[in-house]
Amino acid sequence: MPGLRNIGVLARCLPSGSQSEIHSIPGAALVWEGERLRWVGPESELPAEYRDWPIEDAGGRLVVPGLVDCHTHLAFAGWRADEFAQRLAGKSYLEIAAAGGGIAATVAKTRAASDVELLSRCREHLVGMAALGITTVEAKSGYGLSTEQELRLLGLYRELGTGPQRIVATLLAAHVVPPEYRARRDAYVELIIGEIIPAVAGRGLARFCDVFVEESAFTVTEAREIFAAGRRHGLRAKLHADQLSSCGGAELAAEVGAVSADHLERVSEEGIRRLADGGVVAVSLPLATLYLGTSALPARRLLEAGVLVAVATDFNPGTAPSYHLPMAMTLACTLQRMTPAEVLKGATIVAARALGLEADIGSLEPGKSADYAVIEADSVEQWLYHLRANACVRTVVRGVEIWNGERNGER
Repeated sequence: MPGLRNIGVLARCLPSGSQSEIHSIPGAALVWEGERLRWVGPESELPAEYRDWPIEDAGGRLVVPGLVDCHTHLAFAGWRADEFAQRLAGKSYLEIAAAGGGIAATVAKTRAASDVELLSRCREHLVGMAALGITTVEAKSGYGLSTEQELRLLGLYRELGTGPQRIVATLLAAHVVPPEYRARRDAYVELIIGEIIPAVAGRGLARFCDVFVEESAFTVTEAREIFAAGRRHGLRAKLHADQLSSCGGAELAAEVGAVSADHLERVSEEGIRRLADGGVVAVSLPLATLYLGTSALPARRLLEAGVLVAVATDFNPGTAPSYHLPMAMTLACTLQRMTPAEVLKGATIVAARALGLEADIGSLEPGKSADYAVIEADSVEQWLYHLRANACVRTVVRGVEIWNGERNGER
């Protein structure tokens, strides 16, 4: 029955209010029992029944809900530093993909890697994420692109879900058309619809079905068919939409009732309107914007239209080779002109909504999971303005500490 006191500022990030409202409490405390929060509020109002409980000292620091990375490609083999150099020399993402690089290159490496190798890499990444305050990680497949390989990757995510962080698995068999199906794309779409989706759903291996809607990947028509199959099997829709071109991805996301539309750097005005009308969360991925040198997601237009904007990393070996969510949050401020408060809410309760988990995680309020991070800063503004290797001092998931920077010799 532990608690935390002497919190300089507690950002609750409640679902209510605008995205700029983080519901801060100065001089706060919180109490949890088992996995659930029991009480949150000013320390001066701590109920008598909790005063004899074991309560730790936050040292006057900032406390935020556990960070939620709602878009990653966690399981992959190899890196693509060569493509980084090629893009700097002037080659485009599509040119590199057409020459056999890009996603297809990672698919080949991932297929060749053993389960032990992939699990070891994933666990290493998750430890690094925990140190940054990340308590929930969405993890996509998409580097297998066959029934056997997609099931394998999602099975690895199920195994990783027994670890300290919460893992939310997403089927991304529709990432690109694999080389062996290039001359018969219809057959690959049919494989996804008729075999991969039923097999994944039958084993309960994924919560969502995602499609990369883009010139180098899948058309709106193909995606619509895939989402219909996913819906028949109980998988909610998510989209990679309008990243490199405005191809109707946002409009499709609204049409199919997707929980989120991710990227959106090239979203149209009509797409923004439909996202707002459909209550679809826009997921910003500013690390990809940085690495690809593209225009940033138009966050201010989206927010002004009433669209909630989550912030995530897009962690992958090609276009966002970093799981540093706090850095992505700072970039969302500088590249997208979001305020630090909007960004924090975007990486907590809004990101939780992009995973359909807003009733359980993403904010600090009684009844929710006891997930939080203690940050070496006196405000959200100070934290995101002062970019450093890591400001997280402590990370707790379901009431259990999974990271302590002081004990690990990093403070």
